Amino acid sequence: MNILIEDKTALLPAKKYGGTERVIWGLGKELSKLGHKVYFLAKEGSSSDFATVLVYDENKTLQDQIPADVDVVHLFNTLNQAVGKPYIFTMEGNPSPDQLLDINMVFVSGNHAKRYGSTAFVYNGIDWDDYPDPILDNDRKYLHFLAKASWKVKNLFGTADIALKSGNKLHVMGGERWTFRNFKRGLKYILNKNIIFHGMVENDKKMEVAQHSKALIFPVVWHEPFGIAITESMYAGCAVFGTKNGSLPELIKPEVGFTGTNANEIAKAVREFDYNPKRCHEYAVKYFNSKVMTESYLKLYEKVISGETINNQVPKYIDQENIVPKFK
Repeated sequence: MNILIEDKTALLPAKKYGGTERVIWGLGKELSKLGHKVYFLAKEGSSSDFATVLVYDENKTLQDQIPADVDVVHLFNTLNQAVGKPYIFTMEGNPSPDQLLDINMVFVSGNHAKRYGSTAFVYNGIDWDDYPDPILDNDRKYLHFLAKASWKVKNLFGTADIALKSGNKLHVMGGERWTFRNFKRGLKYILNKNIIFHGMVENDKKMEVAQHSKALIFPVVWHEPFGIAITESMYAGCAVFGTKNGSLPELIKPEVGFTGTNANEIAKAVREFDYNPKRCHEYAVKYFNSKVMTESYLKLYEKVISGETINNQVPKYIDQENIVPKFK
């Protein structure tokens, strides 16, 4: 099968932040291992030793940039353009209520799909060979945050509150200490010596910090579609503690973490949890790897090549399923 994977904003391979880029990379690599011919249609500067890289040209239509021998197109960024080939579109974010969706849209968790009236989803998978092997028997003496700290819905300040209430230091990956937003919120956290900022980090640094951490604190205040930080942290041997928003209760089973409704409840769970780094690592490796993801996508490729659609009707925003509970 000849497969084109598109993300016009992706610079491949990802080095620092890049959730979708890591998913795309793992998918393409696994498809190549299985004998399929892979094209990446991505941002200028991308490269690959297992796929043909095509640079996305904003001056051309999508259809004009798809090679004639392609059997199926997998879109991650360009929506509602003519494709001229069988295709699917993976939605990684939360579409707005007025956004026009697609009959061949695939979501990234069961909760994500349900909130748009669909049952079509594939969990994001990572090629764990791209990550250092974590040391699972390390002393683990703190907690960590892993996300774009500037993104309000990731709730860095709620994370800091939970960490301090649980009696732990917090290591922040994905943000700097001296930012306008931090100053705006006051000096309570910005000057606290128990909160350590690492900025944007590459895989090696990410694993170095995480493999000494007991847990990821992830009290998001939106309906998280998936959360690659969750699976990366579990891979490093960390438990995960978060809110009950979006996919979190679906991904965070009791043996690997806890989901709650407020800071006090989550902080209590952090203090009392039975930590088992090996169990968390094995959970991530088993369920959220690129091979499992690729096998699921291959079934969907075959479905659209045969002339079927992914959904029976176009997914749409379901308002009552998108109300986000307040976090305290």
